[in-house]
Amino acid sequence: MSLAAAWDPYAALLQTSSNGGPKVKYEATVGAGLPIIDTYQKLVETGDRVQRIEGCVSGTLMYIMSAVSHGDRFSDAVRRAVEKGYAEPDAREDLSGMDAARKGLILARLLGYRGPAPVPHSLVPPALAGVSIDQFFAGLPKFDKEWAGRAGREKKKGCVLRYVVTATPRSVTAKLQAVPASSPMGALEGTRNLIAFTTNRYRFEPLVVSGPGAGPAVTAAGILNDIYSLAGR
Repeated sequence: MSLAAAWDPYAALLQTSSNGGPKVKYEATVGAGLPIIDTYQKLVETGDRVQRIEGCVSGTLMYIMSAVSHGDRFSDAVRRAVEKGYAEPDAREDLSGMDAARKGLILARLLGYRGPAPVPHSLVPPALAGVSIDQFFAGLPKFDKEWAGRAGREKKKGCVLRYVVTATPRSVTAKLQAVPASSPMGALEGTRNLIAFTTNRYRFEPLVVSGPGAGPAVTAAGILNDIYSLAGR
């Protein structure tokens, strides 16, 4: 069962675990090997209350947006992401924002959110949504000028483009945003992820967890951490 499925089966799964059934561990579902879920749990276990979780959770979209913000062509950035294995062969699966939205929903549910999954801001040009993969890549350069113009306008304001998820107990969003280039999210490069926890304890300066958010080695590390936890080590 997916952790981003409807609330009732999600809650039933966690209830089974809490009643002595099989343990549920899912650290690598958000941030690959970064201790995102673990950090949340330790905050709560020590008496803190998390009010908001926000950040960049898609290594693929981070790679593409950081490249575009540096002046690279959007079509080139997407193609390189596929070649490097950061994106799916059909890059529209990543550009749709669905993966980021699912991660946002997982984070929001930690805070008690019971609403529907967010409708993500898709970066797929509508004209290329239903065509073949070859046609998609052939048509993508037509949108390079539009992306360059948007990135250029934000650069003049001291901002860069980032795909950001925001989770609270009452809402969850996944969308493209302009953030200050000098901010922690604005300073991200490559496939790095960043999650900021705003809590009662970290109310004025959020607690930030950041690091590589894509790749087999770091993802395997997150899974291995869960295995060790289940083994009681």
